[in-house]
Amino acid sequence: MPEHFRALIVIVFLAGVVFAMARTPSTDLIPEADFKRRRNLWFLLTFVAFFSHSFWVYAAVAAVIMYLAQRRERNVVALFFILLFMIPPASVQIPGFGVINYLFELNHIRLLALFVLLPAALALSRQSDTLPFGRSLPDKLLGAAVVLMGLLYLRETTLTDTLRQMLSLYLDVFLPYYVVSRALKTLSDFKDALLAFVLAGFVLSLTAVAEFTRHWLLYNGLLEAMGVDWSMSSYLSRGGSLRASATTGQAIALGYVISVAIGLFLFVQGYVRSTLQRVLGALLLAAGLIVPLSRGPWIGAAVIVVMFIATGRHAVKRLTVLALAGILAMPLLTVVPGGQKVLDLLPFIGNVEKENITYRERLLDNSWIVIKRYPLFGSFDFRNTPEMQSMIQGEGIIDIVNTYVSLALRVGLVGLSLFVGFFVSVMLGIRKAMRTFDDHDNEYRLLGRALFATLLGIMLIIFTVSSITVIPIVYWSVGGLGVAYIQMVRRLRSAPNTVLAPSSLQPR
Repeated sequence: MPEHFRALIVIVFLAGVVFAMARTPSTDLIPEADFKRRRNLWFLLTFVAFFSHSFWVYAAVAAVIMYLAQRRERNVVALFFILLFMIPPASVQIPGFGVINYLFELNHIRLLALFVLLPAALALSRQSDTLPFGRSLPDKLLGAAVVLMGLLYLRETTLTDTLRQMLSLYLDVFLPYYVVSRALKTLSDFKDALLAFVLAGFVLSLTAVAEFTRHWLLYNGLLEAMGVDWSMSSYLSRGGSLRASATTGQAIALGYVISVAIGLFLFVQGYVRSTLQRVLGALLLAAGLIVPLSRGPWIGAAVIVVMFIATGRHAVKRLTVLALAGILAMPLLTVVPGGQKVLDLLPFIGNVEKENITYRERLLDNSWIVIKRYPLFGSFDFRNTPEMQSMIQGEGIIDIVNTYVSLALRVGLVGLSLFVGFFVSVMLGIRKAMRTFDDHDNEYRLLGRALFATLLGIMLIIFTVSSITVIPIVYWSVGGLGVAYIQMVRRLRSAPNTVLAPSSLQPR
């Protein structure tokens, strides 16, 4: 039996377990019919991908299915999130048929953008209650960043390639942000969308655990069967163990996605009535976070949890208990079987691959020299500078393992300021909106706490990784969630006779 069919059996089994276990708790948040429809769609598109034996066959069939599905969907953001990590986002060039080299690159995420997000964006733009783009500060900063990127492309490439890059920015940046920030207007919309992301995180987590234990990257066979060459997906190990990646292509990207899922789970779990199911969900995400063996996402997830607690009731007491538990756990790891191996992998404590920390320090030092040479708008050929050439690794590449450094090198401190300013403005807006609600257990405040903590974790994690594979689509989407939350609270404050104290959740 071909490898990808053997992998399909495993993937369907694992996803079946997740969806079966999640069915009852999901209906605590959304109608069961919505859960079943999205689950069935996930399985249908997965089978299409594995049986297509061609990316183009998959793209043609999936485009029709996605378009029809979004027309029936009441929450297009939830549909987007549940399908976002279904297969790897390996890209294939659409040929130019002799006129140009190629039109643009197409992958699974861009299929979702074209046939799910684009129709939704057009429909939203026609609705009278949709905030026009450009009215909020995050809109302005994002729009300025996209325009700046387009202008800077012109200095190093052709007009045709610049237009291609602008299309990519529209599909990869603008569409996910615009649809997420405009489509979610009520608390029930948020419950639906965040649950979908968490469910996708559950599937990724169990898939990653299977990859880790079986030392088998389950989706590599699919890419080979579809005739797609993707350099991102390769077998990497740390401490003698395989670093799982599932559909994200890179272990650190998987850890990043699971960290975000943990942040959103902090909100979703409050609506699940069964304590056992909440604990099982938390344990599954924790396992999914561990098996990529990526230390940056571990720190990011810890920051997310700490910030969520810090903005809630009895913060000092709970943080003290959490800190004591962490301190007491360290000595135990030295005596339990396998504990020393765990300690060796921990950031700042362990000894495994400490050279990665040294590389990151050198990257910061050398990059700063180049940034000072091109401070305002950077340089697209920064890799050819002597300082960056000295960073070439054994694989013959210069790995810019820092999103902020990469932006400063490519688009200068102006572009970096717009990027950071976007997320800071969203976080400040969330923080201000949270203060509308005095009760720490208020549903709206709880949502704000989860989004604020998640965005903070994202900003920390991307300091340790460049914006590869699914990383940018996630942070632009979560940024959109933050803007949607801010607008929802503003509508609540401005609406006449609105009670700003809906039913509160019990602290868990």
